[in-house]
Amino acid sequence: MKKNGITAATGEFQKFLIAYYQDGQKGELKQPLVYESDIHVQLVNDEGKNPLRCIWSGSKSVFIIEKAIPKLENEEETTEDSISPDSKLHFKEARAPMPLAVMKARQLISWYTMAHNPNMPQLVNASSPAVVLPPVWVRCDSSDPEGTCWLGAETIRTDSKVTGINFHSVTCKGPVIGKASFINLDELKKAHKGRHHSSTVTTKGYAQYDLFGSTVVESSIIESQSSVVVDFTWNNVENILQTPPLTSAATLNIKVGSGDQRSPVYHLYKELEFLIVLAEGLKTGETDWPEPLETKTAVELVRALIEDLKNKFDVYQKQPAKESEKIKSDAASVEGSIQTAFVTDRGDLDFAEQLWSRMRRSVASYRDVVDSLTLVIQALKFGDIQPWIHRGSSSSLSKLIQQSYHGNMDNFSLTGLAPIRMLLEVGLDKMRKDYINYFIGQELTTLNYLDYFLSSSVDVQEQVQRLKKLHHMLEIVVNCNAFLNLAHEHLFPLTQSCLQFYKKHPYSEEHVFHLQIRPSVISSFYQNEHPQTWRVEVSSGHGQKEVKTTWQLSGMAPVEHVGFDIPDIPFETTINGEAEKPAYFTTMISCSQVHFM
Repeated sequence: MKKNGITAATGEFQKFLIAYYQDGQKGELKQPLVYESDIHVQLVNDEGKNPLRCIWSGSKSVFIIEKAIPKLENEEETTEDSISPDSKLHFKEARAPMPLAVMKARQLISWYTMAHNPNMPQLVNASSPAVVLPPVWVRCDSSDPEGTCWLGAETIRTDSKVTGINFHSVTCKGPVIGKASFINLDELKKAHKGRHHSSTVTTKGYAQYDLFGSTVVESSIIESQSSVVVDFTWNNVENILQTPPLTSAATLNIKVGSGDQRSPVYHLYKELEFLIVLAEGLKTGETDWPEPLETKTAVELVRALIEDLKNKFDVYQKQPAKESEKIKSDAASVEGSIQTAFVTDRGDLDFAEQLWSRMRRSVASYRDVVDSLTLVIQALKFGDIQPWIHRGSSSSLSKLIQQSYHGNMDNFSLTGLAPIRMLLEVGLDKMRKDYINYFIGQELTTLNYLDYFLSSSVDVQEQVQRLKKLHHMLEIVVNCNAFLNLAHEHLFPLTQSCLQFYKKHPYSEEHVFHLQIRPSVISSFYQNEHPQTWRVEVSSGHGQKEVKTTWQLSGMAPVEHVGFDIPDIPFETTINGEAEKPAYFTTMISCSQVHFM
């Protein structure tokens, strides 16, 4: 059968998408491809990179289609780093997503539809077995009267056969201030019923609040790139911008960065930071020593510790309490730091741990490390001291101390990287016990679950990475306790989630941890605040014949390829919803269906 122009164009577009999709299934996913010289097509399999994630939740894989970005002159030799600061803004703008004309987008959607129509045998996809393509979404330039910014299409399937197509249309306006310009819920229901000829509808609500944004300590969270956002869903929406009822399903989305100076465990982070400096020095042979935190030198502090032991002071009881007090002052010395009863420092530091605590605050060079450890080893060798250490300590210094009890110490050469390794091992030993103290002391887990993170049998660099993971978990749990007042019943499952994740994945401060929670637990943080996103979904029909109309408010523009006219907003009003009358963008997502005979 001879193909006409439309059928031929559909066939070419179909072949292009099928080839691209099949390469992706084979693990040979290519960079975005260009079709017909001016159409940019990308197969997105990562939900986090899907530009539709804030307005549509559907298939994991999706084709994103937009206008191809014209190449800049000498683009092959040009990178963002190589151009002047004045030109960077234009460089970024030239690479921002570009929409297609609405008419062109409708044409591409029609080709996608025809390619799946079983009543068109002249198309290659009508052969058996047919390739069912992922949904297609096209960026639009809002040039039509409705202001369409996205058009989408996805297949409706019965078993393995395509029986129809779902069409989606997205329009967006704003920002606007005040409820007067919002559609009311009855109007939205009426519009849905008229479009889909349905007699009954159901409604579902969704709202998202930034909990850290509503606390008095928000600045510390922003500085550390941390956030806790809560998502609510509920049925039977009563009105536009309804506050989520206490019967809603609520999920905390937690992303915490380490190193915030206001964190209750900031002092522990500084210890870990010094540990990482030593590990990096051991790996590269060069150490970037931080500025000392003490006015006295490391040698002076270590000599004083040894003299205390020589003079027969009861350091086993007095010094640990003194050291614990010193560590607490590290955290308290940071202006505005948040204190919490959740964090209790150990008062049982042994000699090696006290040595670490002094040296990590005072060493400023490789020579400081060598001279300080030389003092310790000489004192042990001549029997001047017989310090107490914890059972199970695995550092090389601990082994020398144990040998000194019997007057038979191995020779230990403090040359090359050996002093750095010795100090690093002492720090690893000390910090492992710190994390045990926090997690076990609060009954958040057991030693069996911590065993992977505490192992000293793996490479020393891997030991440091695992401690880094433990610290990130502690930051997450402590911040949720300090800022949101979450109790043990919530911190326990959060800890288990963190442990499970970090046993299988590398360190990541970008990962978002999720925790189901009762709305009543966090009601004081959101009930008097404005949501950053609010959405109502009106639906009718069942199964494959279900159709939805979605209306959404958002503090940020939900699309990046369309420009919006920002009105003159009063200084006290902000786009992110912190003012009494926040400015919102309104988005309408409509759908329709066609069923093949």
